[in-house]
Amino acid sequence: MAIEAPYSKYRRQNCVIIALILVILSGWCAYDGYMNDKWIEEHTNEDGGPQPYLTFNRQCPFYAIPAAVLVMGFWFVVRNKKIIGDENELIISENEKIPYDSIEKIDKTHFDSKGYFTITYKDSQGTEVDKTISYKAYDGLKGLLEHIVEKIS
Repeated sequence: MAIEAPYSKYRRQNCVIIALILVILSGWCAYDGYMNDKWIEEHTNEDGGPQPYLTFNRQCPFYAIPAAVLVMGFWFVVRNKKIIGDENELIISENEKIPYDSIEKIDKTHFDSKGYFTITYKDSQGTEVDKTISYKAYDGLKGLLEHIVEKIS
């Protein structure tokens, strides 16, 4: 039976919220910077040059919209990300799989207090690698940790 720990719901929701805030901010700034004649008049110098607020509002959409697209791109990448503990190995990603027989130790000292544990294992070249897995990045780690401990004991 495979145990799954999906990517943190909190982080996925934050991506959507941040992208939404960026889109709203860019719309507001675009309105004030290009369409709100009274606001534009208030933030224009006597010589006709824009004040810093007007300049910011005119430039903001050109940075905020691409930032929102990048944040949603990150959300798209991590929305189905998860760690899977199956019968033979711990699958962190398609490229990173840790066989249970290569795991040397699990440091779960800080799991109850700080929410992370560290797996020490030997990679294919024979070097020791430490992999820290945190509850901030993944949900359901308690069941996964119990499964890993059961498999290596």
